[in-house]
Amino acid sequence: MSRIFICIALIWALCGSAVAQDFSALARVQPDQSRITDVGRTGVRVDIGLSQGVPYRIFTLQDPYRMVLDFNEVDWTGLNRTDFLQSERVSGVQFGAYVPGWSRLVLELGAPMAVDTAVLSVAEDSGAALLSLNLKGTDFDTFNATAGAPRNPGWDLPEPADVPQASAPSADRPLRVMLDPGHGGIDPGAEIDGLDEKNLMLTFARELREVLLRSGGYEVVLTRVDDQFVSLERRITLAHRAGADLFISLHADSLSEGQAHGAAVYTLSADASDVASSKLAERHDRGDLISGIDLNGADDQVADVLLDLARQETMPRTRSLASAIANGMAQQGGPMNRKPLRTASFSVLKAADIPSVLIELGFLSSPRDRENLKNSEWRAKMALGIFQGIEDWRQQDVIRKSLIGQ
Repeated sequence: MSRIFICIALIWALCGSAVAQDFSALARVQPDQSRITDVGRTGVRVDIGLSQGVPYRIFTLQDPYRMVLDFNEVDWTGLNRTDFLQSERVSGVQFGAYVPGWSRLVLELGAPMAVDTAVLSVAEDSGAALLSLNLKGTDFDTFNATAGAPRNPGWDLPEPADVPQASAPSADRPLRVMLDPGHGGIDPGAEIDGLDEKNLMLTFARELREVLLRSGGYEVVLTRVDDQFVSLERRITLAHRAGADLFISLHADSLSEGQAHGAAVYTLSADASDVASSKLAERHDRGDLISGIDLNGADDQVADVLLDLARQETMPRTRSLASAIANGMAQQGGPMNRKPLRTASFSVLKAADIPSVLIELGFLSSPRDRENLKNSEWRAKMALGIFQGIEDWRQQDVIRKSLIGQ
């Protein structure tokens, strides 16, 4: 099969029913017509029922093996991940918003597969549509030769706009903070009891932004302002383009190991401070992979060495920032994790020249933390604690720089 399959023929399929159907409305997935089932000895059939036909494309990615379907655009409300996953040959399914106007479905394959047939049928009377894919097993070499993410401005993430670089932070100008609500779009993060991490953290990011802006000494930028998928690499790029002085990633994961609970602040380290931290970092990076991002263009060894050199200056400031934020949250009542300062190799913290921390506001796997995260008054206290921590760090940082200058 070719590298990418795009349903251009859909335009003609729509013409017959366009008179009776308004295609400006968002297409809705039909849960009772959507399923994934194993077929024969090596095949998989994917059926996706839609309220109307939409353009789509299909491509594959490797490491791990994935089949990616992009739609313009689908509302996935009502489709349950547990019920939808009915195949032993598809080990995982992710679906949701990708970028504004586009949705994405990612199938994590247990073995290499190729598209045998792809048919979108549209009912003339109702305009309802059914996309039926038949996947067949293929060999590793064939899959790898045709795998890869296509580049198409109409479908893919746009490049961040150029923003003038800010001058070095000082006491007499606003501090520019990049807040990074974790996950988003196709990547929901932790999900428990009807709550999902992506929406909770976007809400908290907005609340924290309000606290910072009202203080008068800050400029605040968000990596995402709605339910949109943003790759880990692009989050760092956005911080650089915005000239951010600080980068703060916000999360509320689910982790059963050790019954994790309480807030913690993470800084970057190749060696995780504990097993739980290592597992969290693996989950974050894997979420980027499974969501359909191709990471083949990772930094080479020379670039890694140069970045490590740049971090030698940034890391002391980052550790000081983490400590100040943890203290500020503790002063507001926490509760804090028994080890509130931790390290792990979170990719989102790898900006070499920007002090960057990741705040686990709590764990959705903890009933106590879950109730706190739903409580707007508790979140307000945590936002105030983070603000006070940043304020303390800012004053210490100015003093530290003056001493270095002398």
